Amino acid sequence: MDDVEFGVRLLANTPTHEGRDPELLRRWAVAAMEFGAGSLRPLRGHDARSAAGDGCAAQGDRGEEAGGRAGHAAGVRVVESTGGLDPDRLLLARFRSKPTPTVELFTDTLALADEVVELLGWQAWFPAGSTRQAAIVHEEAHERLHHDKAKRAALKQRVGHRILGGLMPAYVAGADELAAHAAAQQALGLPRSPLLLTAALARAADFVREN
Repeated sequence: MDDVEFGVRLLANTPTHEGRDPELLRRWAVAAMEFGAGSLRPLRGHDARSAAGDGCAAQGDRGEEAGGRAGHAAGVRVVESTGGLDPDRLLLARFRSKPTPTVELFTDTLALADEVVELLGWQAWFPAGSTRQAAIVHEEAHERLHHDKAKRAALKQRVGHRILGGLMPAYVAGADELAAHAAAQQALGLPRSPLLLTAALARAADFVREN
């Protein structure tokens, strides 16, 4: 299954899209992913080949929150904590805008993601350190969409869903998620979308919880 098919599946499983034409979902998925790759670039460059080095550098500074380590990437603070695999949630990372722009990484989930990559032999798709960097870029992309009205409008326009008799561009649930994954893939030069790893990680997390 290619990245677009995973995007279609994500949209199909998103509330409000039940029963929608798969071809319509495909068009939306392609448009959202193209937008993310082209219009949600990080504030500074990322590269899959340097991801491991960047990750190690980020881990070198002590964080003030969550009792974790912190660093900086693309102008935001990065802190580490655990609890991403709690029974009621699966979190790889999340963005907090206050008191300072911060990406919180969940090291237990990152460790499981790295195990999944190794177990499935996906190292060529997701090199060492790239999972961490992809999570950071992903959250930064979400933050830009959240705070930049023009980018949100541009994403709606690109996806092309319209309401009120075609007069108004409308929000498509899940499009922002596909755009953020595409931004991370493009920024790191990854052969496959992190969306693929996210799907595998969800299954692995269910297995860990049940056993």
